[in-house]
Amino acid sequence: MPTEWSKTPEGHDRLTLWPHQSLPPRGFVLFIGSTCVMLTLPLLALLGSVLLWALLPFLMMAVAGVWFAIHRNRRAAQLRETLTLGPREAYLLHERHNAAPMEWRCNRYWARAELHLASGPVPNYVTLTGNGRTVEIGAFLSEDERVALYHEMSARLRASAE
Repeated sequence: MPTEWSKTPEGHDRLTLWPHQSLPPRGFVLFIGSTCVMLTLPLLALLGSVLLWALLPFLMMAVAGVWFAIHRNRRAAQLRETLTLGPREAYLLHERHNAAPMEWRCNRYWARAELHLASGPVPNYVTLTGNGRTVEIGAFLSEDERVALYHEMSARLRASAE
């Protein structure tokens, strides 16, 4: 699960969430390189003909389109959610690439995690409620990961109320 519980320098609990990246940078380079090789192999038969020059721009546009689509998807997935549970406050920070960070603060005693089995935009939708606001957390996780996240957060929030 792409989550990590840690301690802040002050000793508070911190949960960091990020989307799973199935294609690391090295895999991206290998994929684009192998795509170029596979597209150029059939062109070897056309060496010395005018047809090579007619097909080449379209193949280059295809590689550029794949590169652009994968690169844009990777940049859009550069987000991070950080939930910090202090002795008196729960603080959620949602950071996205090229967007202003979104924050949520609440008295930790009143904060509660909720699991919406079917009523959310995705199955097993997890929200945090408190201070008159409801915010989503971990919407990019898989269904099973959201259920595990809900149980972990509920246990940590309950531990503070006792």
